[in-house]
Amino acid sequence: METRTMFGRRVIYTDESEITRKNILKVLNKAFADHSVNKNEIQYLYDYYRGKQPILGRKKEIRPEINNKLVENRASEIVSFKVGYLMGEPLQYVNRSGDEKVTEEINRLNEFVFAEDKAAKDKELADWFTICGTSYRMILPNPIAEEDESPFEIYTLDPRETFVVYHNGLGNKPVMGVKYIIREDGSIVYSVYTNKKYFEIVGDKIVEEKSHALGSIPIIEYPANLARLGSFEIVLPLLDAINEIGSNRLDGVEQFVQALLMFKGVDVTAEDFDALREKGGIKVPLEGDVKYLVQELNQTQTQTLVDYMYQTVLTICGMPNRNGGRSTSDTGSAVIMRDGWSAAEARAKDTELMFKMSEKQFLKLAIKIVNDLRGMKLKLSDIDIRFTRRNYENIQEKAQVLLMMLSNDKIHPQLAFEHCGLFIDPEIAYTKSKKYAEEKEQEIEKTLEEFSKSEVDKNKRLLSHV
Repeated sequence: METRTMFGRRVIYTDESEITRKNILKVLNKAFADHSVNKNEIQYLYDYYRGKQPILGRKKEIRPEINNKLVENRASEIVSFKVGYLMGEPLQYVNRSGDEKVTEEINRLNEFVFAEDKAAKDKELADWFTICGTSYRMILPNPIAEEDESPFEIYTLDPRETFVVYHNGLGNKPVMGVKYIIREDGSIVYSVYTNKKYFEIVGDKIVEEKSHALGSIPIIEYPANLARLGSFEIVLPLLDAINEIGSNRLDGVEQFVQALLMFKGVDVTAEDFDALREKGGIKVPLEGDVKYLVQELNQTQTQTLVDYMYQTVLTICGMPNRNGGRSTSDTGSAVIMRDGWSAAEARAKDTELMFKMSEKQFLKLAIKIVNDLRGMKLKLSDIDIRFTRRNYENIQEKAQVLLMMLSNDKIHPQLAFEHCGLFIDPEIAYTKSKKYAEEKEQEIEKTLEEFSKSEVDKNKRLLSHV
């Protein structure tokens, strides 16, 4: 069994600043060679995540009939936790400008992405970049004949069949996005997008070329980190070692149960051995000896080693441990800070920054499509991207902070809504609350006026009787 060592996916570069009909085949062929290396590694990591791990190819030279192959799929555990913690709640687009008209349009944009099941597709993206270090998304306008609630279509692409080529210059701007399929006859059909054009290439021939009005490449890469490392890629040797130890422990138990019986100075026939198994005993000469060859594996020391390696995996991957802590009285943020949860939160925030950088590229295209097809006037600077996974934790403390800030006449109420951390979109929350408070004041004033009027009428009636 051999542990495979990998160091993240390669970024594909070209010296060409613009892709044209003249240079596209040359750039594509070179890029595909680099992508093929990435594809091979992505396939290995994806298989590893599914449980197809090197321990399954384990060979044992001594007593090969006892050869247990135990897969402790910690890779799946790591991916499931990372994705669930990061994408446990849908992303929200919120207003940064404070303009109520912009808020209405952002709400419409949120409805469009909801109609496209973007939350589920974000989860698919997170699955891929957590497994193999990178992922890809495509956005295209809805065909007029297929127009539905949303003016665009969102696709999550397989990173084994997708790549983006970047310019080898200042800023490393993307110059080409490629999605391909392999037909049954083995031929490859490439769909290539540049800022201005779409090319379809079969083999080494351009079979279609047409312009598009998107203004940028509709294939966007979402890397997990700068090195494009998968979440468990850096601990592959430790995961393989855990599998090896687990398999050896099972071998040790089985070999103890099936210990070999040694006959020293005793000639035993097949009939004698059958009688031994039936009666449970054998008569031997004085100079002879019969005994089991037994060497039991020290399970306590082995468990100590396994625990050490597992804790090392959790520490390196930034996951909470399973100790449970020493105190049961911790509340609020204390639980988050204890037992590695603070490290998990720090890693999630690091991933958030990388995700937001790519999400802005997606939003540029989404905004252009909704502005062109639905007559909206959104700008990228109007929108903030919010991860809401922890918005309702410590809700009592956040509510207390809000009340304290609102009761301080030196703090503007809008600042209280923004900084208490209680609301996903503090702008909408402040606007609605302000409107609600004004309506309540008007109701109270109206009630007081009606009460005052009724008192005046009552007094007039009393005076008239006098």
